[in-house]
Amino acid sequence: MKLGVLFSGGKDSAFAAWMAKKEGHKISCLITVVSENQDSYMFHTPSIKKTKSQAQAMGIPLIVKKTKGIKELELKELENAIKLAKKKHEIEGVVTGAVESVYQSSRIQKICDQLGLECFNPLWQKDEIEHLEDIIKNKFDVIVTSVSAYPLNASWIGKKIDENFIKKTKELQKKYEIHPSGEGGEFETFVLDCPLFEKPLKVTGANISGEKNSWRMEVGVEIK
Repeated sequence: MKLGVLFSGGKDSAFAAWMAKKEGHKISCLITVVSENQDSYMFHTPSIKKTKSQAQAMGIPLIVKKTKGIKELELKELENAIKLAKKKHEIEGVVTGAVESVYQSSRIQKICDQLGLECFNPLWQKDEIEHLEDIIKNKFDVIVTSVSAYPLNASWIGKKIDENFIKKTKELQKKYEIHPSGEGGEFETFVLDCPLFEKPLKVTGANISGEKNSWRMEVGVEIK
């Protein structure tokens, strides 16, 4: 089946895309919505404009749609992006990286139903620690690009997801009830390499801003 992937550049959408490809589907395009609202309920925003470099590294076409990020109205922009993917790339379904967010998954499902498309959520309800372990096992190179929960701070920006990362997030889960894979919005990520990439990306620069327990990084990247 020809699929379009709702792609934020983070670990979940990239892993979901890879799972869909492993199951024999064709990834016909990536679909990215660039929101001006950093607190968007629907869309990941840190380093979102760098999905273009990720798409180039994968050799997969990218559809980009901009939105002001006004709650619910941004869904119309998403619908328009999916419509374009259906028209331009003849997709038959959409892949999401949703794990626990009913808010996101239900709205995407509704759009797909209206457009006559299948909706795939390969990570839905997956155990978060197992998800992180699979990311490492399958050689995904992932860095943290934002944090927004106590006690996470600037020291977490740029951290790679590795065994030590899992150990620390397990500890924080026990002590502060933080979601270990950031499913509660505690942190966001950016993928530098994974099995979908023909060539990896390297970080060429970073603009870090924030305070206390709210930090974000806009990365500069290029294909190695």
